[in-house]
Amino acid sequence: MRLRDLPSVDEVLRDERLVGLPRGLAVDATRRVLELARTAIRDGAAPGPIVEAVLDELESSRRPSLRRVLNATGVLVHTNLGRAPLADEALARVVEVGSGYSNLEYDLERGERGSRQDHLAPLLRRLTGAEAALVVNNNAAAVLLALAALGEGREVVVSRGELIEIGDGFRIPDVLARSGARLVEVGTTNRTRATDYERAIGPETALLLRVHQSNFRVVGFSERPRLDELAEVARAHDLPLVDDLGSGSLGGVGDEPTPAESLRAGADLVCFSGDKLLGGPQAGIVVGRADLVQQLRRHPLQRALRADKLTLAALEGTLGLAFDPTTRDQAPVLRMLHEPLEVILARAERLAERVGGEVEETVARVGGGALPLAELPSAACAVEESLAQRLRTGNPPVVALVRDGRTLLDCRTLTDAEAEEVAAAVVAARA
Repeated sequence: MRLRDLPSVDEVLRDERLVGLPRGLAVDATRRVLELARTAIRDGAAPGPIVEAVLDELESSRRPSLRRVLNATGVLVHTNLGRAPLADEALARVVEVGSGYSNLEYDLERGERGSRQDHLAPLLRRLTGAEAALVVNNNAAAVLLALAALGEGREVVVSRGELIEIGDGFRIPDVLARSGARLVEVGTTNRTRATDYERAIGPETALLLRVHQSNFRVVGFSERPRLDELAEVARAHDLPLVDDLGSGSLGGVGDEPTPAESLRAGADLVCFSGDKLLGGPQAGIVVGRADLVQQLRRHPLQRALRADKLTLAALEGTLGLAFDPTTRDQAPVLRMLHEPLEVILARAERLAERVGGEVEETVARVGGGALPLAELPSAACAVEESLAQRLRTGNPPVVALVRDGRTLLDCRTLTDAEAEEVAAAVVAARA
């Protein structure tokens, strides 16, 4: 076929299979297909049936871009794969609240306007021992709001060893700048003492900020003051101490501090995530002194950063599990974290038997900036390296780890049912 033999857009659209379809979408799809056809002809290839390609293009444009993925990487809180999968209880609350109207900002007892912040505050107070609580759309927003409400136009004292950068360019100095507060660095990268904070405090100091080191640790010749030591410095100067915990485990996981422990050590406000070790939806949670939380609630940024009804519903379902030690591990992330190695090994053996693979011992990671040094013994089914791309683009997509010329399907981040889906995906990819 020559370029001059290609039909015009109008000629293509007169085909009876395209008549009646939304014209704007059909025109755009036809133009894309004709451009691809021209490229094919210039490269010496045959472009194929044009109308069929337009129909395929229209069908493809209707398919959802955000899709369910099977995580066979061994990274539990995988930032690129949506972080924590939700528990059944959280999903049930989302369906209930999202399928109709709700009392999001309506007080049913008084019959008047209420606040969306009142739904989860009692749960968070009971779980952390805080006087008050606030929920926004992620932990970066929680930190930004706290700094803007308490430190705008004034100084915030932070250790140099805590001026971290985590995923997607989130940097503590940048957040401080956007909040309107002025950063005062103290100590060194590896050693900071309580006296460093003491010497930095002046008439313009608004608060002391302590930041969890997230996805790295300083080891060896290093020193950080204990939180209770910082609290003593803050109290001596009548300043609030804000503790950014990052991952925010409520039940205590490894060496991750809990909000309750931070508050008992003297922090006035504690910020943490709802979607990492808590195992819920993306959310930022602030707990602490009632007067400080009230300042955050009154700040204009709070409305811009607030969580929506589906997030609040999912978080409520997740927090409900945290009350009972017998249900706490029903959050999928915590189940994966604590699942015995023999159970994972048995899952890997069943998968390997189904697909003719080999079982390999692996090391899983928590991910999401939590417990960066923790290594979780795990087991994977190893198959051909050539399958990785086909598995990733299959339906459902399977994301795995490629190492040493093989594709590793780590079974710590798969349920038994998901392992069956992976087996079917491997068979389909080979075919």
